[in-house]
Amino acid sequence: MTHRGISIGEAARQTGVKVPTIRFYEQIGLLPAPPRSEGNRRQFDEKDLSRLAFIRHARELGFEIGDIRELLQLSEEPQSSCHEADSIAQRHVAEIKERIARLQALSEELQRMVDECGHGKVCECRVIQILADHSKCRSDVH
Repeated sequence: MTHRGISIGEAARQTGVKVPTIRFYEQIGLLPAPPRSEGNRRQFDEKDLSRLAFIRHARELGFEIGDIRELLQLSEEPQSSCHEADSIAQRHVAEIKERIARLQALSEELQRMVDECGHGKVCECRVIQILADHSKCRSDVH
C-alpha cells in the first residue's frame, strides 16, 4: 500500500512539475484525480509522484500529450510488447529530424541574408529586402 497525504505543493517540489501543471494534468486525465482530505486538499501518493515524473520527463523529451497518454497506458501493461512504445518513439525521432532540417534551412537562409547585406543604409539592406519579398528566399522550407 502506498502512503497518501502528499500535498500538491510537496508533489510539485518533489517532481519539478508546477502546481498549475499538475492541476492541468488532472483536468485532462493524464493524472487520476487523487482523493481529497477533509479540508478538500488533494492527497498524492508515491505512485502519483512517479506518474508525474514520467510525464515531466516525456515532456522534456518533447513528446506530445497524446503520445504521453498512450505511453502511460502502455506502462500499465508491463508484460505486453513494447512495439507500440517503440513506434511512438520512432515517430517522435522522425518529427525531431524534420524540425532540425527546417531549422537548418532557416539558419542558412538567415545567414545568407546577413552575408549579402552590405551593412550600409537600410534602403540597401539585403535583410530588409528579402524579408519584404519572400520570392528572394532560396528556400520555401521555412
